[in-house]
Amino acid sequence: MRDPATLGDMAALRAEIDATDKALSALLAHRQSLIDRAAEIKTGAGLPARIKARVDEVIANARRNAEAEGIDPDLSETLWRELVDWSIRREETVLGQE
Repeated sequence: MRDPATLGDMAALRAEIDATDKALSALLAHRQSLIDRAAEIKTGAGLPARIKARVDEVIANARRNAEAEGIDPDLSETLWRELVDWSIRREETVLGQE
């Protein structure tokens, strides 16, 4: 990742945004594979897709991580709630709980 202060024009800035978006997509793909594995494990363990304590923990982690990185924790919570809800819907499909 390049320091934004070193990006002298919009072309360089846009290229860095595009590279960052690509990296985020790769991380989301990895997270999706982890969710798929969680659904497999939950199937064998008889666990539900939504485990409230874990949802609360993930959201608290997202807020804490945002604060540590100097970004708006409310934005982070909003994004993570959507990500968690999507993940749970994906698990419910695998678990036949939809």
